[in-house]
Amino acid sequence: MNIVPLQDLALFMSAALLLNLTPGPDMLFVAGTSAARGRRAGVLAALGVGLGCTFHIALAVLGLAALLATSALAFALVKWLGAAYLVWTGLTMLRARPGAASAAPPPKGRAVFWQGALTNALNPKVALFFLAFLPQFVGAGAHAGTFVWLGTLFTISGTAVNVIVALAAGTLARRLASGSGAGPWLQRVAGALFVGLGVKLAFSSR
Repeated sequence: MNIVPLQDLALFMSAALLLNLTPGPDMLFVAGTSAARGRRAGVLAALGVGLGCTFHIALAVLGLAALLATSALAFALVKWLGAAYLVWTGLTMLRARPGAASAAPPPKGRAVFWQGALTNALNPKVALFFLAFLPQFVGAGAHAGTFVWLGTLFTISGTAVNVIVALAAGTLARRLASGSGAGPWLQRVAGALFVGLGVKLAFSSR
């Protein structure tokens, strides 16, 4: 297995950290989930997003990400599926009644986790990102294990950033909502955010 030289690995991790710190759909999803449903839900959403990244790593290794890059039909199908899922998630949160949110049972951890995984996995732009980003740090003829290794490091970095975002957003939302009844409205704001992300994805180009 080709091993990335130490100096290149440091460059890779620096670039990965900077990219993971850049706000995007995954980070907004994690922050919105944490603000609306609590820190535990936000952390589970972050872990789910991490699982979605491993799915894209597998696609890159198997060459399926290249299909999304070259086939307009495949890209459009995955894009519209992901957009529909985001919009559906947002509308579900928007339909929650302000008076009923506090009495509703907390969401199951498994459901929140898989929601985060699907949000990432159904975004074709993530697959194209891995296809374009990882080869810059490996030599010609690199084995699949090198891609898996770098992709795993990138995913760990991104998951750590998203967990911190979840904890911060959940803490801030809890302080704002304490004694003010703002919790249900935070959920509605998050729902509107998800709808907006879905619409943006649907009408975005490559």
